[in-house]
Amino acid sequence: MDAVLRLLLLLLGASHGLETFCDGRQDRAQCYGALGGTVIIKLMDDASQIYKYQWLNKTAVILNARRSRVVHNLIGKRSSFTPTDGTFRINDLRSTEEGEYTFEIFDSHGYKLLHQTLQLTIQAPVSSVMLVFKCLPQGQMRVSCSSQEGDSPQYSWTLDGSTLKDSQLLSGSHQTNNITLKEDVSGRLVCSVRNHVSRISACGPIYINCTLPDGTLIPHWAVRSKDNTCVEPAITPDWINTEDLYLHQCDVITTMVILFLIGIAICFVWKRNKVKKAKGFAVREIMENENPFALMAETTSSGSKLPYLLDFDSWPL
Repeated sequence: MDAVLRLLLLLLGASHGLETFCDGRQDRAQCYGALGGTVIIKLMDDASQIYKYQWLNKTAVILNARRSRVVHNLIGKRSSFTPTDGTFRINDLRSTEEGEYTFEIFDSHGYKLLHQTLQLTIQAPVSSVMLVFKCLPQGQMRVSCSSQEGDSPQYSWTLDGSTLKDSQLLSGSHQTNNITLKEDVSGRLVCSVRNHVSRISACGPIYINCTLPDGTLIPHWAVRSKDNTCVEPAITPDWINTEDLYLHQCDVITTMVILFLIGIAICFVWKRNKVKKAKGFAVREIMENENPFALMAETTSSGSKLPYLLDFDSWPL
């Protein structure tokens, strides 16, 4: 059972890792990787015909290989190199692995044929996007968008699926995290936060404190109309970004399949243990007797073995 649970945690944990790809064949390429995720760096097209090559940072040689044979891999437990397509895969990325890397190719005489660099940047993925609304006295709406986690977040706003226009704003822009909508603006507002390794969106409506002129408190998202009253938007709340819906559904289906297979394994183990217990109980029923002095013995009669009970109470004294 413990092994099954460990397998479940391993599979579920792996499904949540972020994976990025970088083409490092160009000199001074800029690569990005998610903290704790995986980056796949393409160093060359095919390594099978290259005599010697190495990938290193400023402090150590990370990868040293000859043709299709890896001679040395400093992070072999977290990485793998595929010579046929020249890709180097690094898992469980750490912030200390950020920096400049160098890729070099040598011929059989030790002459350096290629020297190029790439910059690897490690970013924490953005998450937990929150929208905060506030109704202003003149009917405008101040909206703030923030992400609790993530490095170098970039913001963008849309209204009913279109980029928010400057003519709809009293302050801010469609690329800032704080905006103020004009009093006549209404619709489905979406804030998207992204960096080079992740993207997440938050959509209105959302619960806020919106107060009517008579002092009535309405605890939901509302946009003041021209008559200076709060009205409910006609759009139903949607917290799933449509661009990410397909990936979300794939994650759900994968998790369901994994849980189904693990459920079958648990049922099999449970049934097997149940059968073993039943067999053991049957043997004990045969061996035990209400008389504590009864014993099971075997005797040979006419070439066959027949079990019988020796009851000491029935013996004459």
